[in-house]
Amino acid sequence: MDKSKRLFLKSKRLFLKSKRSFRRRLPPIQSGDRIDYRNMSLISRFISEQGKILSRRVNRLTLKQQRLITIAIKQARILSSLPFLNNEKQFERTESTARTTGLRTRNK
Repeated sequence: MDKSKRLFLKSKRLFLKSKRSFRRRLPPIQSGDRIDYRNMSLISRFISEQGKILSRRVNRLTLKQQRLITIAIKQARILSSLPFLNNEKQFERTESTARTTGLRTRNK
């Protein structure tokens, strides 16, 4: 085999993709699950710790499912089944800042 033919075969191998095995993820919403504002166990899976709606990329949902989940979460918030935001950490911060500001005013 001459040198030019070997170079051609080597360059051709570089463009071939390696066969990687991947595990197919299960969809987060099964076909039997009803996306509804009353289904709190389903809705709560798509909300972050701060109370924000997680993105479609994070949820691994289809566009239609993400729209339905978003509508269901908003309805649940309006009917006060869900809080608009989870601000336990914010309350701790405001209390600590209030204490420090209170001390500063007393020292003056």
